[in-house]
Amino acid sequence: MAPKDLKELKTQLQEFLDRGFIRPSVSPWGAPVLFVKKKDGTMRMCIDYRQLNKLTIKNKYPLPRIDDLFDQFRGASVFSMIDLRSGYYQLKVKDVDVPKTAFRTRCEYYEFLVMSFGLTNAPAAFMDMMNRVFHEFLDQFVVVFIDDILVYSRTEDNHDRHLRIVLQALLENQLYAKLSKCEFWLREVVFLGHVVSAEGINVDPHKVEAVMSWKVPKSVTEVRSFLGFAGYYRRFVEGFSKIAAPLTKLLQKNVCFEWTDARQQAFEKLKEALTQALVLIQLESGKEFVVYSDASIVGLGCVLIQEGKVVAYASR
Repeated sequence: MAPKDLKELKTQLQEFLDRGFIRPSVSPWGAPVLFVKKKDGTMRMCIDYRQLNKLTIKNKYPLPRIDDLFDQFRGASVFSMIDLRSGYYQLKVKDVDVPKTAFRTRCEYYEFLVMSFGLTNAPAAFMDMMNRVFHEFLDQFVVVFIDDILVYSRTEDNHDRHLRIVLQALLENQLYAKLSKCEFWLREVVFLGHVVSAEGINVDPHKVEAVMSWKVPKSVTEVRSFLGFAGYYRRFVEGFSKIAAPLTKLLQKNVCFEWTDARQQAFEKLKEALTQALVLIQLESGKEFVVYSDASIVGLGCVLIQEGKVVAYASR
């Protein structure tokens, strides 16, 4: 480990010790440590739990579908974002499982008393806890995705009441937010890579920039990565599956990687489609929906419309 990384490691370990997150260990387990650079340039200590994760019985608790979360807003016009401080570290590990979280550094050996990043069941366990905390308010004025909490309301008066309820729930369950990362009383909010407002839902402009600067894939792995990123916003793109078909074919077994003109055109067309994506309206329950569909021997497509405006596209 480089001297600079070693100094940062000692600093972070001391902070974890001071906060009661870790303790010295004599466990037979022991995962290696590595550093990952964060967006702000600081380094995050990560534990390589791959071997432990292989032996772990997987928690099948479902993470919410992004589309389902956005369908809840129903005419909301005021928003607040609450980000928990080091969310995973607010969940304790059972005493019997603490030794399994052990990790080794060059000269020292520690184990986590709180849930560490990198554990395969961490997202599911944390999502389960958050849903238990807010179960009364989900689908009413709260959307939760792991440690991100979005409070939404139709009016400012309602929002004041909803915020107080959410903050009280956090207080009662001893969950703490990071004030510098929270935003309150917004008319427009960026949530899970989307921009949400009273006018509807749109693609985050920063994500569009990432798509536009995406380099031409040189392997199947890079094609899969691009399609995974673009597919996250497929509801915004009419005929997504048809446009992406030349690229999708590369993911099939026994298909050699060959970057043809047709695939280059599909790549460019998908990027262009995402930059020109429509603002999708927030659906309103109780109002009439219209579905327009079209099908052929190679696929199908449809669009969901409410009051003459697009709610979502779908294709396969």
